[in-house]
Amino acid sequence: MGGALILAAAGAALAVLLAVRLWVVLRPRAAVPRRSLSLLVVAGSGGHTTEILRLLESLSDAYSPRHYVIADTDEMSAHKINSFELSRADKNPRTAFPEYHIHRVPRSREVQQSWPSSALSTLYSLCFSFPLTHRVKPDLVLCNGPGTCVPICVSALLLGILGIKKVIIVYVESICRVEHLSMSGKILFHLSDYFIVQWPALKEKYPKAVYLGRIV
Repeated sequence: MGGALILAAAGAALAVLLAVRLWVVLRPRAAVPRRSLSLLVVAGSGGHTTEILRLLESLSDAYSPRHYVIADTDEMSAHKINSFELSRADKNPRTAFPEYHIHRVPRSREVQQSWPSSALSTLYSLCFSFPLTHRVKPDLVLCNGPGTCVPICVSALLLGILGIKKVIIVYVESICRVEHLSMSGKILFHLSDYFIVQWPALKEKYPKAVYLGRIV
């Protein structure tokens, strides 16, 4: 009986410590000016990559190096990213050799995949995402909804919880989502530092979200 009470007390103490640590990681902090910010961008097949690259067109070269994460079977996104970076370099002669990298992780969810198997495949993707995120140690993660962004953002959050590095997570909901969040959005609404929506209806449903109008 005494041993059970000790284990229960230890478990409760650990839960409290984890809760406090999570609060420290997620609480707002004052921005510190930086000359450059390491950026990790999660791209997805189809329209997700197109939208995220349109958003990147507005970012300055201060966001460097840029690390792109795609699913291991997504060749189309890799082609779009390479074309985008080459075009960006052509427009800015000072950046003759753009500093960007493309990383691959297992796809966390296929189209029409069942939710139970999606949970397993997401955990499998997380096993590859955390070592990658730990190696890159980005200052900022930017994503807009592909399933791959969930394990990447959880990995970035874990870096802060473990005291390795605080990573800012910015989620931009897809322009296609007018009245309802995507599944990724529903999950990351509670984990991201900045959650941006592009339609007034979503802002009304989720007051804590940031509405900037159409940005892609």
